[in-house]
Amino acid sequence: MLFNSLDFILFFVIFYGIYLKVSFKLRNLYLLTASYFFYGHWDYRFLFLLFASTVVDFYCGKKIYETEDKASKKKFLQLSLVFNLGLLGVFKYFNFFVSSFQDLMLTFGLSVDISVVEILLPVGISFYTFQTMSYAIDIHRGKLKPIDNFFDFALFVSFFPQLVAGPIERAVNLIPQILNPHEITLKRVKEGMYLVLWGYYKKVFIADRCAIISNNYFNNSMEYAQTGDVIVGVLAFTFQIYGDFSGYTDIARGIARLMGFDLMLNFKMPYFSQNPSEFWRRWHISLSSWLRDYLYISLGGNRGGELKRYRNLFLTMLLGGLWHGAAWNFVLWGCYHGLLLIFHRLITDKLKINFPFILNILLMFFFTCVGWLLFRATSVQQISDSFLAFFNWGFSHENLKMIGEIIFLNSFLTFIQYKKYQTDNMNYVLGLKKWKIYLFIVWTFSSILLLGQFSGSEFLYFQF
Repeated sequence: MLFNSLDFILFFVIFYGIYLKVSFKLRNLYLLTASYFFYGHWDYRFLFLLFASTVVDFYCGKKIYETEDKASKKKFLQLSLVFNLGLLGVFKYFNFFVSSFQDLMLTFGLSVDISVVEILLPVGISFYTFQTMSYAIDIHRGKLKPIDNFFDFALFVSFFPQLVAGPIERAVNLIPQILNPHEITLKRVKEGMYLVLWGYYKKVFIADRCAIISNNYFNNSMEYAQTGDVIVGVLAFTFQIYGDFSGYTDIARGIARLMGFDLMLNFKMPYFSQNPSEFWRRWHISLSSWLRDYLYISLGGNRGGELKRYRNLFLTMLLGGLWHGAAWNFVLWGCYHGLLLIFHRLITDKLKINFPFILNILLMFFFTCVGWLLFRATSVQQISDSFLAFFNWGFSHENLKMIGEIIFLNSFLTFIQYKKYQTDNMNYVLGLKKWKIYLFIVWTFSSILLLGQFSGSEFLYFQF
């Protein structure tokens, strides 16, 4: 059930009308039922995996906390990790590793016939497995006590606004909100409606219109592409993926706010970043902070000298790239960002090089766009053809027209983002004078209705 579909709008209107009437004692059970219905709408078989992950981590969390013996605590943590990573390994990576092994053997002249089973990728599996793993790890680290009620824990895992594409919530943030009354105030309703409207604007008006341009590039052969074609395709995807993913997050946070919940901020003007480290503090914050806290630190973090720190950075980003999907372009994208982080550390720590503010932003935006080329490409060959296109200089009238359209689609977004960046206030719009807020509403709402794409296209991060 897509946020940008009539099915979801009808579902939420009915759900929310009843939600407001249900007493707090029954709200969590009602919300859990709605969350399972929401998730099962894609495929009821997905529910079994979601339920299995919930049962395993609820049990492991209790055992980790109750067991005195350190070795036993570690075994229950390992059970949680093995089970959840096993789910990812089978449903997300099995075919990729098998086909990669076959290709590797062919390079040595060996033919290995391993039958590949067509495995359906469950929606959101990367998100909820990471969420449940962090719960078990936090208990093991002594940062959290396990939840007593199974149904409340099941709601933490399956909370429908953020179930399929994040943010990846931490138990220390979401569980207390589940256990306490969900206060619905006028302020929260206003903030929620603003986030929902802004999210739909990003998705329907910006992302899905930019997708038409980027798909026209990436879904075709790049053998004879020119420089202008690459620039247009990559620039369109750069704004498409931001509008699509941050748009989903805004809608998710807005819906949760309407119900009395506060989900974590997942994007904070990432294209205004001045360096790779700052980019990952602003882009997909729930994932980057998860990788830092549960992977980078577990590998050793900054301990053990510079070489080990660089190794840990690279491995973290490599695995972060692989988290996004079972394909070599995601591995390359992760390696690329790992090298960017290392290079940034080198030039700032060793060479003490600092560029002017604006130049930093422009350089980082350029490096980010190069990364999105690796991310979006459909094959390694397409990546190669795209880079070779820079030696085939050419800029057509159609290229200029498409760049003009991209600028138009993102001009209002860029203005609002700049104001938020300048004031460091994510609720900048709500603090404006009333007539300016009304103007904002009229512009975004009319843009969605008049120029939005209502094809119900899937959010990009659903595939991860």
